[in-house]
Amino acid sequence: MDIGKAARMDRIGTDGRIVNIPMDHGITIGATKGLTNIEETIDAVTRGGADSVLTQKGLASRVHSNKNGAGYIIHLNASTMLGPDANDKRMTGTVKEAIQAGADAVSFHMNVGSNYEREQLNDLAVVTKEANNFGIPVLAMTYARGPEIDETDPKALAHAVRIAEEVGADVAKTGYSGDSESYKMVTGAVSIPVIMAGGSPNTDRTKLENVYGAIQAGASGVSMGRSVFQHDNPEAMVTAVSAIVHDDHTVDEAIAKAEL
Repeated sequence: MDIGKAARMDRIGTDGRIVNIPMDHGITIGATKGLTNIEETIDAVTRGGADSVLTQKGLASRVHSNKNGAGYIIHLNASTMLGPDANDKRMTGTVKEAIQAGADAVSFHMNVGSNYEREQLNDLAVVTKEANNFGIPVLAMTYARGPEIDETDPKALAHAVRIAEEVGADVAKTGYSGDSESYKMVTGAVSIPVIMAGGSPNTDRTKLENVYGAIQAGASGVSMGRSVFQHDNPEAMVTAVSAIVHDDHTVDEAIAKAEL
């Protein structure tokens, strides 16, 4: 890894571990809770210990003055829940545009096993090539998602993250298999960092148990969106997550520290 890319990797994580809060959901689901006043949410999650936040390029001006020195990732594709198929992610920006908007890294979403896998694989390859030319890290969100696909199957998840590495991404994000033992198959499938996706909101304890299980399985962190920005106390939730990822706390210790 060249020095520029390594320096930017340090900005989106801490000592090789990453707590990232994606907030690119405004295109997908609209200006929902936590995203309407995104400035307030960004301030809260970065005060809570998030290493980096993630949005679409158009929100860059609302991010920089509120991220308290945290890293910034710009997402490069999207779809909407109003469209005929939310798995059909289309390009919304370029690496150059992300750099111009002050990003430290870029991210791209690919649904492995979907009807759009071929096009998304090609687009991800284009993104990694352009990013490599500029020394910009790529976070590939490679999900096992499509017809007849079990989104928690560790073999499918392992295949998804392997695609991320094979195409040249620097970090792979994917779903959780449901238990730490099976998730070792996912983290062991690649040599690049794997971070766990937060998934749909549920109880605080369940969310944190998933984080703990992923870290115990060798994950390098998490990227949690709705589970955090729709939380009644995003700062406290990130404090708990960060305690597990960065300080090796147990779930009970993290809940106590964050006073959840």
